Amino acid sequence: MADKDIQIPACLIESIKDTPVCRSVTHCGLDFETSVFDIYAECPQCGTRLKLRAYSAIEEIEDVFDAVFQWSLKPDAAAAMQKRIAEIASDTEDRPGD
Repeated sequence: MADKDIQIPACLIESIKDTPVCRSVTHCGLDFETSVFDIYAECPQCGTRLKLRAYSAIEEIEDVFDAVFQWSLKPDAAAAMQKRIAEIASDTEDRPGD
């Protein structure tokens, strides 16, 4: 079981909630969108492969998602996730304006 004594900053939770689904990229004077989780993107104009994530000593919010995605590969994780997603969706429907 995970360590219950880990303090999670509120700003991390808010950052996760506010993380966009897409990221805007500009290359060759062309603006295009790619998944916020993509490490690389290819410029549709010139075909250049662009590195979008740092993957260095600097942690990014996407690294938190990657950890969750890795967790989701565990047996039975998908069922637990779907159950919680349904609960969150139901709670959101009950509280319009959130």
